Amino acid sequence: MRDEWEHAHTDYTVPAQRRSPASLADSEGDWRDHLERSTPNGWLIRNNAMTEALISGKPLHLLHTTRAIDAIRTSGEIHVSTGCLVGALYCAPLASQRESLRPHNLGAYLMRTKPSTTPLVLEVTPDAPIQPKGIDYLHLGAVHLRTYLRYRSYLTPAENDHLDRTVLAGLRAAAAFLDLALRNATGRATPAPDFVDQLSAAVRAVPFLGYLYFEVLSEYLMLHSTTPETKTYAQAGELNNWLYKRLAFAAVDGMDQLFDLSRFNPRHHQLTELIDHLEPGLGQDVAEYVRRRLSHLLARTALDPSHDASAITFQGADPVTLRKAAPGLIGQMVFREIRYMTRYRHLYHCLEKSKAFEAWDYWNREGIPTPFNGILPKGEIGINPVYPRSSVRVWAATQDNKGFLHPAEEIKAVVTPHLASWWAPPRQRGPENAAQVKERSWHTISNSTDRGYA
Repeated sequence: MRDEWEHAHTDYTVPAQRRSPASLADSEGDWRDHLERSTPNGWLIRNNAMTEALISGKPLHLLHTTRAIDAIRTSGEIHVSTGCLVGALYCAPLASQRESLRPHNLGAYLMRTKPSTTPLVLEVTPDAPIQPKGIDYLHLGAVHLRTYLRYRSYLTPAENDHLDRTVLAGLRAAAAFLDLALRNATGRATPAPDFVDQLSAAVRAVPFLGYLYFEVLSEYLMLHSTTPETKTYAQAGELNNWLYKRLAFAAVDGMDQLFDLSRFNPRHHQLTELIDHLEPGLGQDVAEYVRRRLSHLLARTALDPSHDASAITFQGADPVTLRKAAPGLIGQMVFREIRYMTRYRHLYHCLEKSKAFEAWDYWNREGIPTPFNGILPKGEIGINPVYPRSSVRVWAATQDNKGFLHPAEEIKAVVTPHLASWWAPPRQRGPENAAQVKERSWHTISNSTDRGYA
């Protein structure tokens, strides 16, 4: 169990050490070297302001935005959320600047796009320098699968049967693309435009591919962008989060109503237009980047690292073989499918708190009071609600005309290990269906207004 959580974390200050399936054309270390040394902003992977703040051991100031300020004042509690940080309070860094706090560009985005929320400043005082390990939700498939197998008795026989049939149908529908990706991951290159079009078609059958596709493009944009905006953020030690936010909203109708990456599936022609619209010139190489990078990441996140990627095929494979060979992919599919079940709202805390308990235990043992989203150290950082060796103070803040924050009212509140309730994204496509699902949702997120994409 601990090995699975270790496998899902990345420390960008040390060489890549994660196990990978055999026969891959490139290792994780090869990709890390390429991204750090061959992209305009690759130096920020290792040397960014957030990582430097973590390893300094000094107090950290973080921004959290909430619509539930009155409930927090009354209860004295701030609830954490699931998503890309598993069970942490979703925040963005703040940098001290004279007598104020400057939000990281991710925090500036949150405040500008969510004007009805209240900004909270949280001061975390650790007992020692913090391990700069980030959790990569793309690598949590094995944890999702183990959790489901452990608690599948909570589901009815009909629900379990439906889940098995749906996952198997999705694998069979996407099998040709999955095999194509593995061929590319092991060095047998295929034309990039056709690869992207097949990827786009496969997302409907395997929604996890939409998340993988989006994260690959987010990485491409943040590391390759050379706009004045991106350079300004880089000078402050920050990757530019606005790029992938704009990408998501431009690519999918209604994404501003409900952020659901299972709907993210641009075809090749649309992809190049989207990227060039965001930054002219970057569209030329994006398809080839997706072909190489997504193939590599799919092999690493989907397959058991003890297997040989060149010996695995999804076409015609039986469920038992696939569960052993690709537990990461099966787990991601199960996790995303189970959230559509009618009774998931009743089982949510059972299933998700089980993972949160394990994450909290791992973070406490590793000395991590503030885990971050480890796909890249881009500024998505959280607060571990049960870390015993740090203190947390909370203020409601005001914002000046420069966008800087000033702690105004200290609030006697504690970040608690209570998961804010959550509801599933719409199965249908389009903004009208998203609005319908919002109207009939069983509970909104009570304390988190942006919680990552998992």
